[in-house]
Amino acid sequence: MKIGIFDSGIGGLSVLHEAYHYLPEQNYIFYADTEHVPYGLKTPEQILSYSIGITEFLLEKGVEAIVVACNTATSVAIKELRKRYSIPILGMEPAVKPAVEGTEKKRIMVIATPVTIREDKLKDLLHRVDENHRVDLLPMPRLVEFAERTEFDSDDVIDYIKKQFEPYNMEEYCALVLGCTHFNYFKPAYRQIFGDDTLLIDGNHGTVKHLAEVLGIELSNTPDNVVTFDDTHKMLELAKTEYYYSGKPIADASELERLRILHNRLEFVRKK
Repeated sequence: MKIGIFDSGIGGLSVLHEAYHYLPEQNYIFYADTEHVPYGLKTPEQILSYSIGITEFLLEKGVEAIVVACNTATSVAIKELRKRYSIPILGMEPAVKPAVEGTEKKRIMVIATPVTIREDKLKDLLHRVDENHRVDLLPMPRLVEFAERTEFDSDDVIDYIKKQFEPYNMEEYCALVLGCTHFNYFKPAYRQIFGDDTLLIDGNHGTVKHLAEVLGIELSNTPDNVVTFDDTHKMLELAKTEYYYSGKPIADASELERLRILHNRLEFVRKK
């Protein structure tokens, strides 16, 4: 089965990487809209237009299901995409529900893009699950920019994250919800601030599990197998994935090497 996964940029690779663990036998098309990244600073009209165009592209490539691996695009476009197209289209939303249900008393921090925080989809979710009003929302748009530059552990990254969290007492929080797929790359930095006892929660596993349920595919029995790529050829051979940047196939050796490095980074941070 061929599955399309798209994002504004490289954040959606974290969803694809999770799919490698749990649905390794499938074929994938990964589409990063690098010409328009970041979506978190675009208007809803622009985001909807980009999402429709990408969906049309993926349908032409013969995908049988699509994952909108972008919280921002999901919040703006998912209803319209499902209305227009008949194949299964899954979206992302901040994993607030498991964070609330899996913790007690202490507060929960959700970090996301400004658009995700502003849109009604997240507000509706909080209204349903955050009965005790334990959730705080914090926009962190520059993390998308850092991720696109493959800058994950620099002093600038650490300083930015610390500055954003500065108004809050970290001891009051038991969970940090990563409400943008780009944010997974920075788990070691969050650990420096929140410590080892704070839960780091993203929606990637839940999305892949839901995808399997919708398509009637069994999850792999060995999801903890390490997925790393020693070289670019091995990555392409094992992953059975076509990569596109804003509709252009990725064939350049240096860019393929960048993708290999990003996948290995995601494997490194996966258990953090």
